[in-house]
Amino acid sequence: MNEITIASPGRINLIGEHTDYNDGYVLPAAIDKCIYMTLKTNGTKSRCTIRSKGFDNILVADLFDLKPGTEGWHNYVLGVLSELQLLTQSVKGFDCEMETNVPVGSGVSSSAALECGLAFGLNILFELGIDDWEIIKLGQRAEHNFVGTQCGIMDQFASVMGKKDHVMLLDCQSLDYHYIPAKISPYVILMLNTNVTHNLSTSGYNTRREESASGLKIITERFGVKNSFRNITLEMINECKEALGSVGYKRCSYVIEENQRVLEAADALKNNDMAHLGELLYQSHQGQREKYEVSCPELDFLVELSKLEKEILGARMMGGGFGGCTLNLIHENSVDDFIISASKAYKKRFGIELSHFVTVPSQGTSIIRQTNETGSKRTSP
Repeated sequence: MNEITIASPGRINLIGEHTDYNDGYVLPAAIDKCIYMTLKTNGTKSRCTIRSKGFDNILVADLFDLKPGTEGWHNYVLGVLSELQLLTQSVKGFDCEMETNVPVGSGVSSSAALECGLAFGLNILFELGIDDWEIIKLGQRAEHNFVGTQCGIMDQFASVMGKKDHVMLLDCQSLDYHYIPAKISPYVILMLNTNVTHNLSTSGYNTRREESASGLKIITERFGVKNSFRNITLEMINECKEALGSVGYKRCSYVIEENQRVLEAADALKNNDMAHLGELLYQSHQGQREKYEVSCPELDFLVELSKLEKEILGARMMGGGFGGCTLNLIHENSVDDFIISASKAYKKRFGIELSHFVTVPSQGTSIIRQTNETGSKRTSP
């Protein structure tokens, strides 16, 4: 194998925010917005050249001398290369050209798409024999160790394991999962992008993780149980309310409540109960705004705006927080009119253009085209 083209998707998370790194449940799906990468061997031992059409710049790296990059996207690539070097010495020099239609900064995890796509492509190009779960965990480690974001496993999992027309109920403690058909017609998933990223987006994410972990430790030590949110209840949290303080209490109760919402949402999908699913989306946003405190005025405005549209069953902020997108469960016949009215209202309130896209649960990271050493080609259907 000397050339391969792959597609690596972003993801949505229907519900279950900030639960993945807290041993919780999530309900994500890969989406129809992808990073496309063409990788080929270049005959060198260690020179890697990665060109991004979207960012119009080139990263040149040496596998034996990996240093932090100068552009934001560089470190996701370098992190993957660094983790691969720890696993195997079989990666050699390669060239990569990539192009994306995954909206950056919108909370649909373009970073995981980049990490997993590169690892997936190099795994095939150099016949490394790495399985899908190791690719998922490698992408997560790259973000932890090279980028500095202590993300959970959900983003990388969804990008790799996505299945067309399905969401996935993932238990982030056991890593057990199963697919659930996303039969939501005549409703569709509309993403409204605030086009803002507040400066708390990285530091605030890590801080929330530390706050929930600190609160959990207080509770589990009090009751002598294993240090996991799966071993505590709201009653236990309430008994520790004074010791937790206001912040700790809000963070911990949010995690327990959001986990329950995920399980209820999975049941609602199975039972085709779109009305209850919509209610759970609104409850999730309220929890993120009031208890986990990761929302922002722009997100709150769009969610409140959605409540004025009778054809929207539910909406919530999605992603790490402090900006990005709202996810809206809206009747397909009302999409165009709502986009027009929401864009006008948002521009009037914040002076910012609102962008949008409709998306559907789609296939995970996959091969588009590959060429072997004899020159024969295979193209995926």
